[in-house]
Amino acid sequence: MSTNQNKKKRNNYFMSLALKQAMINLGNTKENPSVGCVIIKNNSLISAGHTSTNGRPHAEYNAITNSKKKLTNSILYVTLEPCTHYGKTPPCVKKIIKSKIKKVFFSIKDPDQRSYNNSSKILKKKNINVNIGMMSNKIKEFYRSYILSRENRLPFVTCKLAASKDLFTINKRKKWITNEYSRGRVHLMRSQHDSIITSSLTIMKDNPLLNCRINGMKMTSPTIIILDNHLKISTKSKVIKNNTIIFYNKFNKRKIKLLKKAGVKTYKATLNDKGDLNLTNVLMKVKKLGFYRIFLESGITLASSFLKENLVNDLKIYISDNKLNNNGTGNINRLIKFFLKKKKYTIEKVNLFGDKLISYKIK
Repeated sequence: MSTNQNKKKRNNYFMSLALKQAMINLGNTKENPSVGCVIIKNNSLISAGHTSTNGRPHAEYNAITNSKKKLTNSILYVTLEPCTHYGKTPPCVKKIIKSKIKKVFFSIKDPDQRSYNNSSKILKKKNINVNIGMMSNKIKEFYRSYILSRENRLPFVTCKLAASKDLFTINKRKKWITNEYSRGRVHLMRSQHDSIITSSLTIMKDNPLLNCRINGMKMTSPTIIILDNHLKISTKSKVIKNNTIIFYNKFNKRKIKLLKKAGVKTYKATLNDKGDLNLTNVLMKVKKLGFYRIFLESGITLASSFLKENLVNDLKIYISDNKLNNNGTGNINRLIKFFLKKKKYTIEKVNLFGDKLISYKIK
């Protein structure tokens, strides 16, 4: 293997460590992207950091601050272009320059126009070597939701459905459709989104918790957002708690008072031509509230509305190895065919010990 190949392999390895750091807080950094950073000196890892919960401090700041060794002449690997603007914290490039780091590798440029393509110019002026583009395809995919939510006025929406082998979404016997591995993966997915959108119909029917119940990850449970046009939801539902959000249109003074007493935040949304909540209006308000990665976890009715209005970026369907036959209802076969006829997408399949996860990424 040539010297250049060795260098590339080593640099890719260190960038992969930075990506693992970025994965730690995915879905818990508010409007900021989840970034990972590692610092290397004499080919050894001396520090690492990721974006803090709620988005600040940034990964570079944490990695630099965490280091117990001097950073003079060290190399910094970071998944996303370091920020150059002043916000609630000083720019990361300033911290990098002050630390006397000699070289910076970042994978992709930040789509945030306040920083886009600025950091390399600033760092080079201070004689810091900059390398861009390492593992860019893989890291662009990781930041797909962040990039799209920056480009669009709406947040990124992942729609999850669970179905039997014959594509029924409801078991009349009220038993689980998918296996424990699929359900565990759903809990992980919840932790990687900043909010869950569901309907009052789902809450009234199933009374779910909609949290992450993986040991050690319960604190990463997302904010629950409920669409409840007529405010029919019971205040005794498990999801009625501090910081839960409800969107409605039909005003009910008594119910709103009870919900606020329970810590629930309520927001009025507009209606569409059919008299239902306007989903685009809801998503615009959700983004203004600081939610950028939405996990749509509801029944077939709300999921169908999101899909038919082209508001879904990723569709994930967990399919059991068992059929429900006469015990099943809510078949999604026609919905999937209708949706996929109108969209360009890539597809990925994962086996989950009998179940299958089919992921459609909408282009």
